[in-house]
Parts: sequence; C-alpha cells; structure tokens
Amino acid sequence: MHIGLYFGSFNPIHVGHLIIAAHIINLEAVDKVWFVVSPQNPLKVSNTLLNEYHRLHLVRLAIGDNNHFAASDAEFHLPKPSYTIDTLTHLSEKHPQHQFSVIMGSDSFQNGPKWKNWQAILKHYQVLVYQRPGFAVDAVPQNVRVLDAPLLQISATHLRELIRSKKSIKYLVPDVVEAEIMRERYYSK
Repeated sequence: MHIGLYFGSFNPIHVGHLIIAAHIINLEAVDKVWFVVSPQNPLKVSNTLLNEYHRLHLVRLAIGDNNHFAASDAEFHLPKPSYTIDTLTHLSEKHPQHQFSVIMGSDSFQNGPKWKNWQAILKHYQVLVYQRPGFAVDAVPQNVRVLDAPLLQISATHLRELIRSKKSIKYLVPDVVEAEIMRERYYSK
C-alpha cells in the first residue's frame, strides 16, 4: 500500500489539514494518509505545544471513521526531537510491505535543506508538495511531485490565539475537535 505521511505538530489539527489530506487521496497520489503527530519538531519552539497524547487524541477525533486516514504515534517512540529521516527509516523497517511518501507544504519544502539528511529523503522517498501562497517551488528535483491543492489561510497559531481570546473556532476545526478543546480547556491557559 502507498502511504502518504503527513507530519505535523497538529497543535491543533484543523480543517485545512483534513482538506489537504482528502485532496491528496482524491488525486490518487497515495492510498492512505497517516497523520504523524510530532512530539517535538526540531525547527519549532515547543513551549506552545499541547501534550502530544492530547494532540494525537484530537487527530483521532478529527479523522473519525475515515478509512483513508490514520493517526500515527510513531514519533512518540523515537528520540526527541523528531527527525523525518529517522521516522521514515523506522516506519520502512517496521512496515516493509508499504511504500512511503512524505506530504508537505511548499513552505516546509523550502526549509528542506535545513533538515537532517534531506538529500537521503529526496533520494529514497517520494515527496508530495502542495503549493502554499508565497512559497513557489522553482526547481523540482527527482522524486518530488508538486500538487495544486485548495488553499485555506488557517493556521494553528491563529486558532490558539482565538481560543485564548475566547473567540469561536467553529468551522475551522471539526465539531468534535472544537467540543473537546472547549471541554478540556486546551489552549485557553
């Protein structure tokens, strides 16, 4: 099976993430999308992160019974911070029956050269890049496929600001995610 690995903090997951994943499935670029929740991204400050198990729970709520999607805690069992190449190696060894591709926005793709073993990722794995405004992909290396995708200006940072300001996040996250965030008072402190 061809699995697209959608890495992220998902702090919190929102409809933009789900729309991108659904679009990639509809393009038949992969058979299934695994949302890989990153406990600690080495390129992001971690003091704003909700506990990784809470974020994983929100991802599971968001994807519900969609059998094209799965939530992955693979990086929870690896050294921190999480490096994509280490996760890819781990998953490839654990699931040799699957082919893995990396899903990322063009903003992340531009940061790729800062990643650990970036050239090894490009050599051994397909990278599916969805366009983000202001981050054009000029040169497309082998193993990279650039996809047009629906563009939504939703960020988890903005969602957290709305929550702290006691403003609505309705329609920006699935209803079950909104209900859980409000019930548990995530991000409101």
